[in-house]
This record gives sequence, structure tokens and C-alpha cells, in this order.
Amino acid sequence: MPRNTRGAYLIPYYLWMVLFVALPVILIAYYSFFDALGQFTLSNYVNFFTPVYLRMTLSSFWYAVLITLFSLLVAYPAAYALTRTKHKQLWLLLIILPTWINLLLKAYAFIGIFGTYGPVNALLQAAGIGEQQILFGSFSFIFVSVYIFIPFMIMPIYNALEDINPTLIAASRDLGASSFTTLRRVIFPLTLSGVRSGCMAVFIPALSLFMLTRLIAGNKVITLGTAIEQHFLVTRDWGMGSTVAVFLILMMAVLMPIFGSGKEVRK
Repeated sequence: MPRNTRGAYLIPYYLWMVLFVALPVILIAYYSFFDALGQFTLSNYVNFFTPVYLRMTLSSFWYAVLITLFSLLVAYPAAYALTRTKHKQLWLLLIILPTWINLLLKAYAFIGIFGTYGPVNALLQAAGIGEQQILFGSFSFIFVSVYIFIPFMIMPIYNALEDINPTLIAASRDLGASSFTTLRRVIFPLTLSGVRSGCMAVFIPALSLFMLTRLIAGNKVITLGTAIEQHFLVTRDWGMGSTVAVFLILMMAVLMPIFGSGKEVRK
């Protein structure tokens, strides 16, 4: 195929990247240099390093780490079990299916599940524990976030597990390694690329969560995503909201190569 023909096929891709990736980032960076009155200023960047926004940044990282850790703890055993079950395609479909449902609908579903008159509180009352306030706290926020992100953690780990050469596992067991040792010394190192991909697919979006902080956590969990929403929709200070978004983009840009680093373990 001629080189100029191959270049023509890339034109829609380049247009998409310019219009929906590069241009929005440029606009965000542009608005970050203006205050609420539309006057040019650098005070937005100075204000970001005040204790309020630094606490939001630490809070965002802390909750993103917790969400990623719990997602990994659930997803790795699930992906491992999935590779050893029959009807894998059916189970994969059931795992992917929740991602097709609108996030807002899933959030409202959990409001009903964890609510005062929901099934969880009904079970607690039947067990004699009594009614509990489950919503509007860190626990409900992390639980719902993990539920939403688990499919994005399972899929890359499952693909990495499927790519392992079965003879390596058989050789490990022939040499006397237990199942746990084989998992720790052979299987897990060979799936680190999938673990890194899954962590990146969960951690980076978890940094900018905002809708769940309002609906599930009742604004008791404050993140950078919450700050951006408040500045754009409530205070109408687009400049400060854009500044927070700029720093969030920079954090994501720094984290992506970190998650992608590391030597691949060859089969």
C-alpha cells in the first residue's frame, strides 16, 4: 500500500485527537489563567498549593489507592478462577454486562440497596444488628467504586493469565512447587503486565471521581473531581476549576508511564 494512502487513513484519527483531546486540554489550560471576573491572573496556580487543595489532592490519591487495592484483591482471584471454569465466554459477558449500564443508574440502584429501607438494612435488622447508616460515608463510596471498576481490573489480568504458557506451570509442579508457590513465583510474575494495566485502568479514573462522591458519599468524601464540579457548576469560577483540571491532567500524565514501566517477563 502506498505511503500516502496509509497517511490518508490516519486523517480521521488525527482529527479526532485534535478536536477531542488536544483542543479541550488547550482550552482548559487557557481558562486556568483567568479569574471569576475574566481577568488574567496567576493566582489560581498559587491558590492550588494552599492547604485546602493539597488536602483534596491527598484525599484523591488516598481513595484512588484504596479503590485500586480492593479492586485488585477481588479481581485477581476472580480472573484466576475464570481461567479454570467452563463457559468462559458466558462468565466474561456477565462481568462486562454491568459496564453497559449507565453509571448514574448504578449509583441510584446502590442508593436503594444501602438505603434505610433497602435490602441490606432489612438483613441487618433480621440478624438483630439493627438499622445502620450505610450510605453517605467512606465505606459506601469505596464499595460502589470498587464494584464499578472491577470489570476494568479483571479483563487485563484475565488476558495475561490466558497468555501464560501452560508448560511453565506444569514444569513448576513437576519440580515440587506447591500451588501457592507456583502462583507466587511463576503465575503472578508472568501476569504483572496485566496487573499494571488493570491498576492504570482503575487508579487514573478513580482520581477524578465526582458523581459518586455526591450521590453515594453525600459530599463527605472530597476529591479533586468534586472540586472541579463545584467550581464549574456552583461557584462558576471556571478559572480555578480549570487550574485543578490542569494539575489533574499533569498527575495522570506522570502516572501513566509509571504504570506502564517495568520489564516484561517473557514466556
